[in-house]
Amino acid sequence: MKNFMDENFLLQTETAQKLYHEHAAKMPIIDYHCHLSPQMVADDYQFKSLTEIWLGGDHYKWRAMRTNGIDERFCTGKDTTDWEKFEKWAETVPYTFRNPLYHWTHLELKTAFGINKILNSKTAREIYDECNEKLAQPKYSARGMMRRYHVEVVCTTDDPIDSLEYHIKTRESGFEIKMLPTWRPDKAMAIEVPADFRLYVEKLSAVSNISISNFDDMIVALHKRHDFFAEQGCRLSDHGIEEFYAEDYTDAEIKAIFNKVYGGVELSKEEIRKFKSAMLIIFGEMDWEKGWTQQYHYGAIRNNNTKMFKLIGPDTGFDSIGEFTTAKSMSKFLDRLNSNGKLTKTILYNLNPCANEMIATMLGNFQDGSIPGKIQFGSGWWFLDQKDGMEKQMNTLSVLGLLSRFVGMLTDSRSFLSYPRHEYFRRTLCNLVGRDIENGEIPASEMERVNQMIEDISYNNAKNFFKF
Repeated sequence: MKNFMDENFLLQTETAQKLYHEHAAKMPIIDYHCHLSPQMVADDYQFKSLTEIWLGGDHYKWRAMRTNGIDERFCTGKDTTDWEKFEKWAETVPYTFRNPLYHWTHLELKTAFGINKILNSKTAREIYDECNEKLAQPKYSARGMMRRYHVEVVCTTDDPIDSLEYHIKTRESGFEIKMLPTWRPDKAMAIEVPADFRLYVEKLSAVSNISISNFDDMIVALHKRHDFFAEQGCRLSDHGIEEFYAEDYTDAEIKAIFNKVYGGVELSKEEIRKFKSAMLIIFGEMDWEKGWTQQYHYGAIRNNNTKMFKLIGPDTGFDSIGEFTTAKSMSKFLDRLNSNGKLTKTILYNLNPCANEMIATMLGNFQDGSIPGKIQFGSGWWFLDQKDGMEKQMNTLSVLGLLSRFVGMLTDSRSFLSYPRHEYFRRTLCNLVGRDIENGEIPASEMERVNQMIEDISYNNAKNFFKF
């Protein structure tokens, strides 16, 4: 029987252990997609408690606590103390066996705070106090956590109207870790609620200093903001969409749709899909012009619980995997850009694992030999961001593409304690490859190439792909 979470955690063979300890573990972290607060990095924020850094905004934990019968006030409530919230989380942890939360929890305690105790009701107070004592030290600040995990680059997620003032402040402070913005223009194509869209366009007008009265004006303003993001080091865009949109449309139709929604008129489903289709193409062309990488996270059904959405808002743990038939529209969208010679580097992330094989085969349709792995199958995302999901993603990519050209892992997290997800991924990767070697499926005589592949997927591929 193996000890829980020892140095060879998840590494089931001697070869896997060597691959991880001698090659994967030493590589720096490039976290090319996250939702960290740029202000916290700029201010080098000092966290007030373990609850703040660990439970604040963590809808993964909130979902588990609700499922365990914990009242909402201990998740998102304002009338409970940090200790009371943490105590309820500690009560829940023993019920999370076989959920990735159990592994993440103890990996984070171990790597961030040097704590090897098992978290439960009996150990909660001593763990809470020890972590709080350490969090009061300067080396446990926001920047301190990034240094602790050997982070080299982080890419945050930012709206086109964002001032990027905290990115600028961080860079000018001389902080050695790069924090770069990522262009996330979802609100510029969110035309379902006319009043909300108009308010957003007015904000875009103000920040770009361009008067917007029609569709062409909006695109000029977005181009200006796109240029500004590039000046601040942006290399990637990201799009959170339910599905891909690739309706046929004319320029005249899109201009008319803009006029309707800007004037407060609700649109038909067909008009909404046409507008989103046009915007995705325009954004794709912008990214191609600058050589950026475009990312597409698709397939979530968000805010399913209307009652809780009204009470506490979005991103609070009431989203789920969606079921969409999207292969044809995805293909049509990518083909439009490719036919016009404007398909830039692309990463596709699916949330429903039943689409793994579809995504992996879609990549091959648009690889053009210009750079290795131009079209990427994104790592297991959200509900798939765990051992089983990561293994399935890598196995599918292996048999239908080139795992060796994969740009690897990211945290996709709001927490400064989420960097161990890179370790979790690297251990899983090394275990997969190590098992193949010991089974005779990869020749042991090719270890030099295998070692390089592990280092590439852990770090080098992302470094070269994004040109950081």
